[in-house]
Amino acid sequence: MVDRQKLSKNMAYMVFFILAINYIAIKLYLYWSVWYFDMPMHFLGGVFVGFLAIYLFDPLSKIKIFKINNGFRFYIFYIFLFTFIVGFGWEVFEVIFKNILAGENFNLLDTISDVCFDISGGFTTFMFFIRKNLL
Repeated sequence: MVDRQKLSKNMAYMVFFILAINYIAIKLYLYWSVWYFDMPMHFLGGVFVGFLAIYLFDPLSKIKIFKINNGFRFYIFYIFLFTFIVGFGWEVFEVIFKNILAGENFNLLDTISDVCFDISGGFTTFMFFIRKNLL
């Protein structure tokens, strides 16, 4: 069973870490000067969303946020789906603000890459919890 209090702390640390890196990246123009800088940021975002999915969908928790009755074998599917939905939603947000309002060209390859990094971050979180026998 996942220690929800420890998981909440780790999620808070992850958010502050991502915010700090994002702040530095914006101040140093890293998103514009280093073409691949958003890739590790999407991976870290996927790690955070993986933490959030484990928090929300933990099948062994006594406190159920979302009830999963299909058992543990569908657990990874729920984490994958949740990470995909959040990553895809972020990409829709980026398209609206970057492409429509800022007038930049839409880049399908970048969008697919970003969603793949989001999903791989969520999957890495799941594998970490499996490896540490926390799930």
